[in-house]
Parts: sequence; structure tokens; C-alpha cells
Amino acid sequence: MTSDDQPGLPTPPLGSYSSGGYSGPQYLPSDYAAAQPAAPQPAAGYTPADFPAPAGVPPLAPQPLVSGVATKPRRRVGVLFAAASLSAVIGAGAGVGSYAYLTDAPTTSASTISVTTAAASQVPTLNGTVSAAAAKIQPSVVTITVQSGQSGDIGSGVVLDREGHILTNDHVVAASSASTEPGSTEPGQTESGQSSTASSITVTFHDGTTAKAKVVGTSETNDLAVIKVDDVKNLTPAVFAKSEGVTVGQAVVAAGAPLGLSESVTSGIVSNTARPVRSGDNDDAVYLAVQTDAAINPGNSGGPLVDLNGSVLGINSSIASTGSSSGSTTQSGNIGIGFAIPSDVAVRVAGELIANGTSVNAALGVTVGGTDSDLSTATGVPLESVTSSGAAAKAGLQQGDVVTKIDDFATTTSDGLIAATRFYAPGTEVNLTYTRNGGSPQTAKVTLGQQ
Repeated sequence: MTSDDQPGLPTPPLGSYSSGGYSGPQYLPSDYAAAQPAAPQPAAGYTPADFPAPAGVPPLAPQPLVSGVATKPRRRVGVLFAAASLSAVIGAGAGVGSYAYLTDAPTTSASTISVTTAAASQVPTLNGTVSAAAAKIQPSVVTITVQSGQSGDIGSGVVLDREGHILTNDHVVAASSASTEPGSTEPGQTESGQSSTASSITVTFHDGTTAKAKVVGTSETNDLAVIKVDDVKNLTPAVFAKSEGVTVGQAVVAAGAPLGLSESVTSGIVSNTARPVRSGDNDDAVYLAVQTDAAINPGNSGGPLVDLNGSVLGINSSIASTGSSSGSTTQSGNIGIGFAIPSDVAVRVAGELIANGTSVNAALGVTVGGTDSDLSTATGVPLESVTSSGAAAKAGLQQGDVVTKIDDFATTTSDGLIAATRFYAPGTEVNLTYTRNGGSPQTAKVTLGQQ
């Protein structure tokens, strides 16, 4: 059993954006019907018969099967200094990954990300249909192709502003950073000062046009990245909903390029509003995910999960994977359990990446540990150590205290504690509930530090 076999968790804690945060992508309608869909990339491991081509779209060419990207959860002990170094692998999210395929062959400007002041509503301002929500978001969705040597990846992204900033997952563009050379100042420079000299990032827009992009900044611990295109006109920025408006059971639409098939949408409901999930290119991202049964597959990574108003609730990032009897994990695609990074986290991190090229996580200043087997019995997260100068110590917490809640979120696992902490911006005051020596619950106000 994985963590996603637990009953639904409480509503996520409400965070605040960092001071000087960004308000955002004003979503403008576009002529969806007139747009010409881009030809899909070949789907590895499939034959043309698996995906009959519509009129005007070339059929898929047979490709060799590419191995999945799912990784086996593993035991580890980690540090929650700034909720950054990680602890037990308890989340069930295997990275959706970009869709891999084979072939034959620094920016610091500020940007405005639009956030609607109205919570996501069960009474949509559009006509309440999936098609209306799809028509609203599709002009803001892009397909991202990362070419590195003889192979590459295909993922999705969402337009943030008219300056050309695009939000996606870190693991979608990771291949562009893997083949870099230190000390170069060529276009494609990453936040570490390296340059993508052997790789490229191509963005395909809703109208079929393409443009080269460069990495502005990445956050591996949140599995988010911002890339930028230059001199592209008529961009349609998305609008982001507030996380507090997300409710279990509400209808949602996922958009992106599953298996490289751009201009694809699926629909479903929100299954859980705050599921602790671990994913990312190195399994180092931990967040309180919006769980959905809308079909999400490799290639959907970085694309938006939206409500029926077309407002972005989250960035699709991972899916649950099944385990074999030998203990290995396999990824067969959508099984009805997908995860999206919540909009509040996505907006805050994206704003920081645009402004600074980096993002800073909130910190408790403690170490924690655990294993997957703790899921059935854990009632809280024991603190293995507390740093004397950290946020928890300043609030009076001690080694051995068991943290049971951050605000209204029950922290029953180490990943849950990490994810709940990272939901907030550094400097946010939260109510932390804990027990000491088996006594009655106590509550302390903790001002979160930073990594």
C-alpha cells in the first residue's frame, strides 16, 4: 500500500505569498476554434493503429519502447532545515516525467503573474462545461520539447505573462541542464551559471508557432521551473486560482501533451486537496498535491489543472505507480491517481524564479525520519533533533516532541510535515500542534525560517 491508500486528508493550510509577491497572468480568451493544432510528436512504444490520426494530422510512426521513469520509494532519514533536505520517502508520486523519445539526429526581469481574487467556485462563470474550460485554457498551454544529443523529452507548460515566461516542471527541462558546460555564458544559461551547449528547448504554442527558450530558474525541491521565449507576440497568460478555493469533488480539466500528443485535454474531479507527494527528477520534490482522477500521463508534466472557470488550480507533475511482487515500481500510465503542485506554491515559486533565478523554501530547523511502513500507525512526526537557532527551537519545541499538525493539516508522516512546511513562504507564522512525552497536545506559534 502507498500513502495514497489513506483516507482523504484535511484541507491544506492557507499560506501567504512572500512579501513583494506577484499578482497575476491576466487570462484573455483567444479564438480557440481558429487555432491550428500542432502535429503530435511520435509516441514511443506505440503503433499508428493505437492512435488513429484525425484529418490533417500525420499518423504516429512506430518507435522503440522507452523505459518508464517511475522510481521505487526508498528508506531514508533526512533534515527538515528549511524543510529542504528530505526525509522518508512516503509519497506515492512517481514523476509523470516528460515523454521520452529518440531521434535520428540568466534572466532576472520581474514579471506579473495573475491570481484571481475569487476562490474557485462550484458555479462557474463560463457555461459550466469541460469544453468551455478547455477553450479558455488551451491558448495558454504550450508543448515543450527538450532535445539533448540523440534523445529528448516532451512536456507541457503554461504561459505566465506577455514577456514570454512559461512555467513547467523542473524534471521536464532537467535534460537541458544535464548536458552543460561550467563557466559558459552562451544563451541557455541556468541558475548555476552553466550553459546548455549540447541541448535545446523548443516551445510550441497553441497556434502552431515555435520558439527557442532558455531556462530562467529551477526549483528541484518543488519540481518547478520557469523558461522564457523572446520576441513572441500575442501570448495569452493564464490566470491562477487560490488554493483555498479547491474542494474535493469539484470538476477539473487537465491540459497538455500526454505521450507527446499536444492539444490534449482530459477531465475528472479533485480527489484530495492536500496529498503529501514526493516526485521530481531525483525524487527530491515534496509538496501537498491536489489529487485528481483526470487522466494524466507522461508528457502532461508542467501543464495546468484548471477549474471550470479555466483558472489554474495546479501544475500537473506526477502520477501514482503500481508495484510488482518483487518490490519494483512500474509506470503504465494513468491509473486514475494524478497529482498537481498547488497554485499557491506554483505562483510563489514562479515569481521568485523570475525575479531571482532561485526560490527559497520555508524552514522549521529540525530533523525527522521515517519509512513507508509508518503510514498505518503514525499519529505524528517525532523530531529527531532541533537546531538551536531554528524556527522550531525559538518557539519552544524540543528533541523528541511529536508534531501532529501544522495549522489544520494533520502531519502523520515525515513527508507530510515537509510538504506542509513548504506550502508556506518563509516568514509565515503558523500554528504547530505537538505532544511531549506522551502528554496532552500543545500548540505553539512558529515563524518559519528559510533554507
